[in-house]
Amino acid sequence: MNRTYNKLSFLSLSASIFLMGCGSTALVSTPVENIDSVPLKVAELTDTEKKNWGHLDLIKDTIPGMSVDKAYDEIIKNKKGKTVVVAVLDSGMDLEHEDLKGVLWTNSDEIPNNGKDDDGNGYVDDIHGYNFLGTSYNEQLEYVRMLRLNIGDASERAEARLLLDKEYPEAVQNKQQYEQIFQVVKGADELVKSELGKETYTKKDLLSIKATTAQMEQSVAVLTQMFTYGDTIPEVLEELKEGITYFTDQANYNLNKDFNGREPVGDDPYDITDVPYGNGNPKNMVDTESHGTHVAGIIAAQRNNGIGMKGVANNVEIMSIRAVPNGDEYDKDIALGIRYAVDNGASIINCSFGKSFSPKAEWVYDAIKYAASKNVLIVHAAGNDGEDLELPENRNYPNDDMDSETEFVDNVITVGALSSSYGSEMVASFSNYGKQRVDVFAPGDAIYSTMPNSDYEFQGGTSMAAPAVAGVAALILSYYPDLSASQVKNIMMQSGLRTKTSVIVAGDETKATTFDKISKSGKMVNAYNALILADNISNGKMTLESNSK
Repeated sequence: MNRTYNKLSFLSLSASIFLMGCGSTALVSTPVENIDSVPLKVAELTDTEKKNWGHLDLIKDTIPGMSVDKAYDEIIKNKKGKTVVVAVLDSGMDLEHEDLKGVLWTNSDEIPNNGKDDDGNGYVDDIHGYNFLGTSYNEQLEYVRMLRLNIGDASERAEARLLLDKEYPEAVQNKQQYEQIFQVVKGADELVKSELGKETYTKKDLLSIKATTAQMEQSVAVLTQMFTYGDTIPEVLEELKEGITYFTDQANYNLNKDFNGREPVGDDPYDITDVPYGNGNPKNMVDTESHGTHVAGIIAAQRNNGIGMKGVANNVEIMSIRAVPNGDEYDKDIALGIRYAVDNGASIINCSFGKSFSPKAEWVYDAIKYAASKNVLIVHAAGNDGEDLELPENRNYPNDDMDSETEFVDNVITVGALSSSYGSEMVASFSNYGKQRVDVFAPGDAIYSTMPNSDYEFQGGTSMAAPAVAGVAALILSYYPDLSASQVKNIMMQSGLRTKTSVIVAGDETKATTFDKISKSGKMVNAYNALILADNISNGKMTLESNSK
């Protein structure tokens, strides 16, 4: 494939850049900028590409990955870097996962399981992080809690009431519909398997059936339609089961005004002085509590152990902070979780969560300012509602602008999600966007990563795009530890790939736009280019302009 390189706008140098890194021998690297001549990929992704597409290179592979493999092959090679601690502020994590247990942060000043705060940091037995949720897991959405507890101002509660009156009946109805569809598909599947005399079948097998009864004719029709939603009927049934679980959780917990998920913790979650609470074990409580495990793998799954998958960053230790339940997180837990990460040595905090109401947002803002004062980078997911965050009604907390047009810190980078399909559909249909409130885009759709019980699975969301960026940030800090959080943020924003290609947002063909109108940088994060720019900044060859204004 022909490679087209133009002079880089962010480097006032020739196309070939000489880099010196961490005392290693010089190498010649050619950064990538002009990608508009890249042809669209026609072929389906191979299984290998599907599992690793976020690490691939747009020029070489025609897949909008972050050029991670290229960065390792051509820049990092055998260089020795500094270990970087990345806090995963999320749900609980599988601390025994085969691909993660070797990269866990360990508090060497704490004696395990002795019931004492040996290091005097205010947290007992925090060996690999901390659990601010105790034994709780299921939770209400914040606006439902506001109604139950009568907190927030009158206008917010009125908005919350309208939302609940709309969303609760929808959840109940969706649950019932998914259950009905599941039963119909399951029944049709059993009938067709009996007819064909086999446990698994293809769409071709299905269409070969000559229906002699109305029931069989209906079953074939139903399953033919289902093949448009998945490659196999078992996959479709699994998706339907996940839908049933999702809407059941909404009806029973998230949108149930009478549910109190915080009760097992025993604190007042709206009193930040009511401490200590929780415990030192941030392990996931149940198998379905998988989010934190999946996020951690994207950042740091061991690269050279020959199993599972590869995280973006080497030289990483993951600090697990359990603060995000099956529902909306509490501002108190997030604020204290950020402070815990900062005080215990994290250089980067990944925040793959968000909500529309934040009655104690000032606690989180103060914690973000504290992180900024200690030179800690916060990577935040933009959210999965397919909304323009520039519109005042589309809030996504936490943020770094306090609902104004000016950012109050320069240590937060907000990330939208890309799909693997380069071209008009490369912005994931679910991803939020915003010319000022989303900084960059990164791979986030159908990402293969770690799951509880040493398993692996594909998941999608801006929750997956944020850790991809956190991984790139960790790479930069590992090899250029003198850089500040603000510099790392701006390096990723300025070194990303820019495209003039028209893209669709929110999966709506009528909403065609360009990258410079859906994010502040107008770019996709690229690890290869970021390391080149980081080297130039670190070695004093260039200066950076802040993107915070």
